[in-house]
Amino acid sequence: MQNIKDTVKEVVYAVMPISLVVVFLQFTLIGMPMEMFLQFIIGVVLVSIGLILFLLGVHIGLLPVGEMIGSALPKMGKAWLVIFFGFLLGFVATIAEPDVRVLAMQVDLVSDGVVSRNLLIYTVALGVAIFVGLAMLRILLNIPITYLLVGGYGIVFLLAAFTPQHFIPISFDAGGVTTGPMTVPFILALGVGVASVLRGKSASTDGFGLVALASIGPILAVLVLGVIYG
Repeated sequence: MQNIKDTVKEVVYAVMPISLVVVFLQFTLIGMPMEMFLQFIIGVVLVSIGLILFLLGVHIGLLPVGEMIGSALPKMGKAWLVIFFGFLLGFVATIAEPDVRVLAMQVDLVSDGVVSRNLLIYTVALGVAIFVGLAMLRILLNIPITYLLVGGYGIVFLLAAFTPQHFIPISFDAGGVTTGPMTVPFILALGVGVASVLRGKSASTDGFGLVALASIGPILAVLVLGVIYG
């Protein structure tokens, strides 16, 4: 019950500021039609209910399961299983990410279907999956994350020189939308679970950084897609 109360407070504090700003603008500067303003109020209520249910689901299901999977995989003693399931979970979690679908829908719309929605979704998911697998490998081999970040963004800027200009902003947006409410909890919990078994007390250091690495994957994937289309 306390968890529900805390979640409700968290959502109210998150949604209230933007709602108050819109209400203030409505009665001072904008003056949008009352029908549209009522739609906004209804939308705020629905979003709040959805966020409450989603966050409860994250705390009840996604985080515990992610940590359990992450802690169980290393105990099998096979490194390839950890990397493979990191790849697989990164792929399916990204496909389920609402932010990715919003971006793909907008790109499909403005490109008149040249870059289709499903193509972009699976391209972004593949990029995330590869780098989540790489993040698992980093934890297994204890590779400093600095090397991977510098190398990854070095390749990003190199590819950007050969990619059509309109693909560059899409690629960086693709990196941003993968850090959404579906992908982040699962990937973080997975990384912390793996690191807690392999690294013990240093799990707080080795278990994080996965989201930073995972966000490089879709940038590279979309840039490669741009090179192919270009």
